[in-house]
Amino acid sequence: MSESTDLAGWKHVYSGKVRDLYERADGAASDALLVVASDRVSAFDHVLSPGIPGKGELLTTLSLWWFDQLNVPNHLVPDHELTAENGIAEVIPAPFAGRAMLVKKLDMFPVECVVRGYLTGSGWKEYLESQSVCGIPLPEGLSNGDRLPEPLYTPAYKAPMGEHDENISFEQSVELVGETDATALRDLSLAIYAEASALAEKRGVILADTKFEFGRDSSTGLITLADEVLTSDSSRYWDATVYASANTPAERMASFDKQIVRDWLAANWDQTGTPPELPEAIVVKTADRYRELLRRLTA
Repeated sequence: MSESTDLAGWKHVYSGKVRDLYERADGAASDALLVVASDRVSAFDHVLSPGIPGKGELLTTLSLWWFDQLNVPNHLVPDHELTAENGIAEVIPAPFAGRAMLVKKLDMFPVECVVRGYLTGSGWKEYLESQSVCGIPLPEGLSNGDRLPEPLYTPAYKAPMGEHDENISFEQSVELVGETDATALRDLSLAIYAEASALAEKRGVILADTKFEFGRDSSTGLITLADEVLTSDSSRYWDATVYASANTPAERMASFDKQIVRDWLAANWDQTGTPPELPEAIVVKTADRYRELLRRLTA
């Protein structure tokens, strides 16, 4: 799934559905990694074709902007240059310019930290069945898209490559990482969500839910925000004005992400065999929504 092999002193070590990971090919500055966001788009655990032009740069730009806004330790190497004790100064290779982050290696926690501020998606489906989300009881009478009484922290276990992540309880996260770290991950996630959602609301955007990943910086011992953050791929954003005035859940929850792709795919594919090619109109519309979110938040 990677877009290129070893390049300009960097060795490809891993590809996910959307991002590629590189490390220094010569072993120098071994505490640094290059995280490259591609234009690939995934849904229902499949990488689809074609990709979304410019998506990698849009996601990276938004991540970098959010890292600058948030008052928490993050994994970025300052100024995206290797300025470690060995004196090496290496800028991001030209083919990756605009869509790569130079980051520190961290000891990653096996917990995906999900925060939900609104009732939607899989949470809404569960609520219809059990009046709960991830086992957390909720008041009766809520509707699809409603704001929750308070944001919910619903962690997931990050499964090995090729397997599905699994929703877990807070108590299960304690079993995975210990009570001190599990509590810190929960409190950090809720605090970042509160800060980010307040900032987004000032710009007319609702942050409905999001997911964070954290690792421990071995040099400082600090729990550190990692991976992408608050992007259109890791979060669900809605237009606040549309949300307030729309007449149906579908209208008020029109999102700035790949929900357009998911909706088209759900209507045109039974999830068996190879997914169909995305129509050009869906690709263009999705790219426009990604760009619109970036403009709204960062203007």
